[in-house]
Amino acid sequence: MKACLSAIALLCTGLAAGEARGQLPALPEGALTRWVVGQPYEIVAYVTFEPAAVERWRPRMLRFITVEELAGSGVRWAADYLIEHPTHGHRGISFLEIVRAGSFTIDGLAPSWPEDGAVALWCARVAPSDPAMDLGPGRPLLLLDLWMPDRAYVASMLGKGHHAAYGDARLVRNADGSWRGSVEVAGLSVVAECTPAGPVTGGAGSAGMQALFPPLSSAARSVVRVAFAGHREQDCAGGSTWTIRGTHPLAGAVVLQPTVFEFGYDLIGGAYPQ
Repeated sequence: MKACLSAIALLCTGLAAGEARGQLPALPEGALTRWVVGQPYEIVAYVTFEPAAVERWRPRMLRFITVEELAGSGVRWAADYLIEHPTHGHRGISFLEIVRAGSFTIDGLAPSWPEDGAVALWCARVAPSDPAMDLGPGRPLLLLDLWMPDRAYVASMLGKGHHAAYGDARLVRNADGSWRGSVEVAGLSVVAECTPAGPVTGGAGSAGMQALFPPLSSAARSVVRVAFAGHREQDCAGGSTWTIRGTHPLAGAVVLQPTVFEFGYDLIGGAYPQ
């Protein structure tokens, strides 16, 4: 899912979803499962992380894209980040998102979770270890973790060959239009506050595809390829915060600012053999 879920947001979602459906990129044939996500809201943080902490999760066919690599290719935020953190050039770049969807199904089956239940994903930017290797369509990402608050659904996902784990992930819209996200799992506590503000960007013209590779530590062996369209996006205003604590490798992440609120898109996907 794209980084990958305000009154204006709520009013626009129906229109955005309708506009997006005709512009979803075509997924390849041969999917083993089918994902459908509709009417999502999400808060997203882009974070740098210590690659050594998750090296055992990295499939040998992939390598982490580093901050130094991005800075050397002219990515402005990466160059600015290295000015502030000059010893972080070796760090990887990833995103953490907490997504609450109006509908979420895999092969037509929806999870059973609380009204404010959500999916939380931590994904790292990767590239093939061998530049000549073709990883297939979609921007490659390593799905380091995926948590959701439904043990039975997690078991179903594992049975279908997906990477997932139980976690108490929530996303709540407050009365003042701000959003509060949280993730509680063994060794990790995340609390995020986001007040969407400023212009809404994106819309019907935004579309793309991602390929989510499972970590080496997982029993999953399928790649989930997702296609999406219609993202609308706002920055989280000043005062918005992410607090990440614990012994999990994510606890050592550095959160980049601004963090982002996204909504109003459609997403489809499927699992494919590697």
